[in-house]
Amino acid sequence: MAPSSLWAVGLVVALSFLTASADIVETSFHVKNLTVNRLCQNQVITAVNESLPGPTLRVKEGDTVVVHVFNKSPYNLTIHWHGVFQRLTQWADGPEFVTQCPIRPGGNYTYKFNLMGQVGTLWWHAHSQWLRATVYGALIIRPRDGQKYPFVKPYREDTIMLGEWWNADPNDVESAALATGAAPVNADAYTINGWPGDMNTCRSNITYRLDVVPRRTYLLRIINAALNTQFFFKIANHNLTVVAVDAAYTNPFQTGVLVLGPGQTTDVLLTANQSPGLYYMAAHPYASAVGVPFNDNSTTAILAYPNATQTTPILPALPDFNDTPTAFTFSSNLTGLVTSPFWSPVPRTVDENMFITMGLGLSECGANQTCEGIFAQRMAASMNNHSFVLPPRISLLEAFFRNVSGVYTTDFPDRPPLVFDYTNVNNSFNQSLLMTPKLTSVKKVKFNSTVQIVFQNTALIGIENHPMHLHGFNFHVLAQGFGNYDPANDSRKFNLVNPQERNTLGVPVGGWAVIRFRANNPGVWFIHCHLEVHLPWGLGTAFLVENGGTPESTLPPPPADFPQC
Repeated sequence: MAPSSLWAVGLVVALSFLTASADIVETSFHVKNLTVNRLCQNQVITAVNESLPGPTLRVKEGDTVVVHVFNKSPYNLTIHWHGVFQRLTQWADGPEFVTQCPIRPGGNYTYKFNLMGQVGTLWWHAHSQWLRATVYGALIIRPRDGQKYPFVKPYREDTIMLGEWWNADPNDVESAALATGAAPVNADAYTINGWPGDMNTCRSNITYRLDVVPRRTYLLRIINAALNTQFFFKIANHNLTVVAVDAAYTNPFQTGVLVLGPGQTTDVLLTANQSPGLYYMAAHPYASAVGVPFNDNSTTAILAYPNATQTTPILPALPDFNDTPTAFTFSSNLTGLVTSPFWSPVPRTVDENMFITMGLGLSECGANQTCEGIFAQRMAASMNNHSFVLPPRISLLEAFFRNVSGVYTTDFPDRPPLVFDYTNVNNSFNQSLLMTPKLTSVKKVKFNSTVQIVFQNTALIGIENHPMHLHGFNFHVLAQGFGNYDPANDSRKFNLVNPQERNTLGVPVGGWAVIRFRANNPGVWFIHCHLEVHLPWGLGTAFLVENGGTPESTLPPPPADFPQC
């Protein structure tokens, strides 16, 4: 038999095995109002299946997930499956007016997608207005039957979800800010698995607790589900070993502190090797923006050994709120595990080379209006001085599929319109640099092209770390640094051997980061800052990946129950 025939037979056998070992995981999400008590008061929230966080989906690699979403809330709703590639299921990605119109109150939609080639911790959340504050949950993907983790088998697994809490309806918080053009009010508390913990002024009788067995090793899946806060996270007297980020395996990295931006997930091994006692897990903000007010509270949970005699847990010493060196040391020292079955080497040839400046700015207040942003304008944000606006009546993906004109343009620039000293704080309030136009412009790329992006932070209005999230793909993080990117010298720092692979990356405060990915998934894919305050301000755009000419590389039609505008 010819070698090509042997290869084809082997492929059929392999695919048959993979199909046979995969399951269909089907469930329903009922989204509606729920009254809960936090911070010593009752608050009506929007929740899934009457729980906060919402239900955890536990699946195996290769499974097909089917989720029937029934919107019984008073708000428009979509669900995004954060980090899922959505190969040929682009209509299930979920961002409002990017891949779908929202599910209207009283409506429903079934999300269906496959999890081939992904193992680890992802999550799901609402992707419309600020519903993500309470509409979120974990998506845990374990190895398929017969496959193992590339690290010691844990005695047990547990999920830790970091979040934010407002003593108000989060949608009202957003709407009030957008009406005035000012920044929204900060969260009233931070949470671990839905609870503020017992370090808050209003002491709750419920604090999340993890009971451990001495000398056992645990796999903790830590997710930052907060809207606007990046966190430092520690467990008193315990070291952690990072083994995966964003559902991509890493080389083991030992650390005493984690840093997670909104949207990021980190899997760590924890060995219960301390004296019997009670130890706090604690998180508080990594507040990189200078001079911007924030809630400086902490949130806690308890790690409990059996036969502990103390009544007050030991509290870890968290880094200073503005400890950028610690944050950078953590994020820049992670590397990818090239022996992982899902590792894909870094593409060496770049087809689309982009340099994107990003940060805050201002947009015009509007005639006969009063705005409370800086210089009496509206707060805004932009990439290459394009402040992104979602279309109001049709999704970008549907407009692309049906060839509807006038919805978007494909002129998102590869370079900023003006070269200046991007990270110089003397330019922070230079009015000639602050104003940015509102546009629905996207970047069109050919199927299977390799895209490299240099994200360059700017000091405009405020200098801070921006967690950038790319839908539909993982990307390799080639390098990170501070100041203005220098192509001659900084390109020499590229890790092309084993860079970390992510779907969300914090671009260093006052610095830059370089990512690279292969655009092998046709459709429209959002790329945006995962600080929710910056999304309606315009810190985003989208990649329009053209069809590839084969059935496997062509955007399929939308499902029959696809929400209509």
